[in-house]
Amino acid sequence: MPPPQGRGIAGPGDDIPFAAPADPMPCFRILHVSTGNVCRSPITERLHRHALQERLGSPQAVRGCGLLVESAGTWGHEGAPMEAHAATVLADYGADPAGFIGRELLDEHVIRADLVLTATRDHRAQVISMGHSAGLRTFTLKEFNRLVRAIDPATLPAPDPDLPDSGLVERARALVGAAAALRGWLLAPNPESDEVYDPYGAPITFFRSIGDEINRALDPVVTALTGVPAPA
Repeated sequence: MPPPQGRGIAGPGDDIPFAAPADPMPCFRILHVSTGNVCRSPITERLHRHALQERLGSPQAVRGCGLLVESAGTWGHEGAPMEAHAATVLADYGADPAGFIGRELLDEHVIRADLVLTATRDHRAQVISMGHSAGLRTFTLKEFNRLVRAIDPATLPAPDPDLPDSGLVERARALVGAAAALRGWLLAPNPESDEVYDPYGAPITFFRSIGDEINRALDPVVTALTGVPAPA
C-alpha cells in the first residue's frame, strides 16, 4: 500500500514535494478594557497601535511583530462605533479611528489575552473575577505604567531582527512576568492614581485631557515592549 498522502515520503510520479507546515507566528495579545468600549478603551487601543507603528516604522512591521492590540467593555456596546469625541482625540494624535466596532467583554477575550490593561481598578477586579488565571496578567493601565518604569530594560530579552516577530513576543511575556513580580512591592501613592476616569457625555476638553493621560501612560509601556523610545 502506498504511504498516505502528506506523510513526507515521495514516490515515483509524485510531482509536488512534501513541505512541512511552517511554525505559526508567535502572538502576544494585549486587551484594553473599559466600561462601554466606546470611549476610553477605543482611545487606548488605537493610540497603542499608533505608538507601535511610530516605534516600528510601518503598519507592516506592526503586523509582523506578533503584538496584537484589542479592546472590549465590561458593559460593552456590541457593534457600536466609538464616541465622536473619542475619534476626535485620536485624530489629534494622528491615530486612525476608522472601522472601530465596540465589543462586550467575553470569556474568550480574557482567555486569549496575554496582557489585560484596564481603565480602572473596578474593571481590573471584574476581569479577574471572570477567572481563567487572569490575575497575574491583568493590571490597570496606570498601574502597569508604574511597574514598567521600575523594570530595568537590560533584564528583558533584547529584540532580535532575525526572528519572525523580532523577538518582541518573548520580550512582552518577560515584561508581564516582571511587572507581576513587582506588584506587591511598588504600590500606588493613592487609589486614584491608578484610575482613568470616564469621559462619556463630557465635553471635548475633558476627552482631550483623558486622551493625554492615556497617551502619557502608554509611552513607557510601548517603549518597554519594543525596546524603541518614542520619537523626539
